[in-house]
Amino acid sequence: MEFPQVPKRTFGLLLLVFLAFSLVGYAVGAASPNTALEAVEKLIGQIGPISDSSFENFVKIFANNSMVALFMFLSGLFFGLGPWFIMAFNGLMVGLVVLAVHRMGGMPIAQIVLGLVPHGVVEIPAIAMAGVAGIVWYRELVKGEGEPAERFKRGVIKGLKLFLLSVALLFVAALIEAYITPKVAGL
Repeated sequence: MEFPQVPKRTFGLLLLVFLAFSLVGYAVGAASPNTALEAVEKLIGQIGPISDSSFENFVKIFANNSMVALFMFLSGLFFGLGPWFIMAFNGLMVGLVVLAVHRMGGMPIAQIVLGLVPHGVVEIPAIAMAGVAGIVWYRELVKGEGEPAERFKRGVIKGLKLFLLSVALLFVAALIEAYITPKVAGL
């Protein structure tokens, strides 16, 4: 299976949006600690508690991240804008959670970084790739050559190939997050 060209600029900018909004989230949390605490509580309510079983955590993490990736992919059809908003929101949430865990949980920043980096270096680009997949689909639909049905089909095929790559990367990230991150971060 041949993969379509990945628009590197779009991919890089999506990652930059995530990083920038992570810093914004951290700053918002510093200015309003209650906002950070509410974000953590909402996240825990959404994902559920961490299990003692690494396999259960793996399944939960992979399923959750795959749903986010699917939403990223499909949101690309909303004028190519959906992935940008989702990356910004996810970055904001990460920044809030980092601050909340540091301040309210008393965890050192170094330990938080060790809890995020091992899987994050795979997971965040994978989520961005799902967004790129949706944007590729949208761009082909709007700017491609041929009849609308042809452009739609070509866009779906190109986008799905990138989306499947994203899901494969999320599988690896979930394995790392469930089995390796807890040991590395001492969690």
